[in-house]
Amino acid sequence: MAQNRMTYQALLDQLQGADTDVLRRVLEHAMQQLIEAEAATQIGAGPHERASTRTTYRNGYRERVLDTGSGRLELQIPKLRTGSFFPSLLEPRRRIDRALLAVVQEAYVLGISTRKVDDLMAALGRAAASAAAR
Repeated sequence: MAQNRMTYQALLDQLQGADTDVLRRVLEHAMQQLIEAEAATQIGAGPHERASTRTTYRNGYRERVLDTGSGRLELQIPKLRTGSFFPSLLEPRRRIDRALLAVVQEAYVLGISTRKVDDLMAALGRAAASAAAR
């Protein structure tokens, strides 16, 4: 798999152009660097670095899409041979959380009683939907 990495000089060259999604690319690059730094800390060594403090090895990347106000960020999350890694700056299972909330909202719009929607949200561990239950 080809790595989507750019040097700081290439990033600066692109910033000088009249591109409209510059902020998205800068944010994507900065978040990717933070993810790489956190992974290197957990592993005990950087990519292609030999160290006696190394706890495991990298084993490729998995892609993660993050929707932001600046646009969609396509991030690469390092996989490890032993153990697991998920960056602290991302929220795990965020899409599932939104999907469950969308189901509750749809049930409410379709006319299911407020009491039943409140019961559903309580079962999911969420706050109540109705104003009376708040």
